[in-house]
Amino acid sequence: MDKIQELLNRFALPAGERKAEPFGNGHINNTFLVTIGGVKERYILQRINNYVFVRPLEVMENMLHVTEYLQERIREEGGDPDRETIRLIPSLDGNPWAEDGEGGTWRVMLCVPDTVSPEQPDDLGTLEECGKAFGIFTRRLKDFPAATLHETIIAFHDTPTRFRQLEAAAAADECGRLKDVAAEMAFARAREADTRILTDARDAGKLPLRVTHNDTKVNNVLLDRETGKAVCVVDLDTVMPGLLAYDFGDAIRVGACSTEEDDPHPENVRLELDKFEAFARGFLRELAGSLPEEEVLSFEAGARLMTLENGLRFLADHLNGDKYFKIHRPGQNLDRARVQFALVADMEKHREEMKAILMKLYSNS
Repeated sequence: MDKIQELLNRFALPAGERKAEPFGNGHINNTFLVTIGGVKERYILQRINNYVFVRPLEVMENMLHVTEYLQERIREEGGDPDRETIRLIPSLDGNPWAEDGEGGTWRVMLCVPDTVSPEQPDDLGTLEECGKAFGIFTRRLKDFPAATLHETIIAFHDTPTRFRQLEAAAAADECGRLKDVAAEMAFARAREADTRILTDARDAGKLPLRVTHNDTKVNNVLLDRETGKAVCVVDLDTVMPGLLAYDFGDAIRVGACSTEEDDPHPENVRLELDKFEAFARGFLRELAGSLPEEEVLSFEAGARLMTLENGLRFLADHLNGDKYFKIHRPGQNLDRARVQFALVADMEKHREEMKAILMKLYSNS
């Protein structure tokens, strides 16, 4: 912990005895909750995973520009910029990061008090609030110049690229695991053409690039502990130009799934349409009148493709030896892939119902 204390001393934090404890259950970054004796505020210390984010300073530049912009919009709306978006704490040299001499990049953020992060909410009101949070995030950034942001992970939500990465992992088979995933590889290969649906629409100019979050799991929303109302969106590492269909779809694959992401029993998996509708209602209400019909309809494909894409990624990481996503038991990434593929299969059965829900909400917004 001496290293942690040394890092904390490099940020503009209040004086006092500092304690840091591991915090959260994210797959990517190392995260600590920091308390300071005699200080009410708490802070989050994170080391950016430089295997995932090979240019961590670009991550931080995006995060700084977007959060400063959001703070201005929140002030204009009469809100609380320290509560409704992330506030980065500067280092003593003025940057919102510090490097540790071992190739690590660290940041400190103000912890938003009296909030909770939902994991797998069953309450439809909670799902609607999560949709509202991401809808507000999108609305406030609608005029931000998306082209000025770095692409922090190249081709992050480019599903054809993710398919090619899976094939490369299968060809290498560096851990000798390919023989055990024949059914999963067959499922993925049968949907290769589907992987191009949204990228083809983007390339044809049918879907606009927007500032997107790109990791819209419901546990990246903070809700007020007392009221359950949306407070803010967190985990902005992957904010960059993208398609809104991917943001909507990633939220649905987690929020409207009947089971946990790593359930070892994929037979438990189904799409829960009432949860789909609840999230969509909160999301679209915040964006009323600002989206064309074709873009809203693309959300159905976004749900399927984000689920498929994450299945491709989990399966590739399993074949590669679990280098990207943290695992807590052997085979966890394979279980994650199987859950995603089972959810894709169920979504394929409910495509028209998803479209009908989207059009109903769009017409009423």
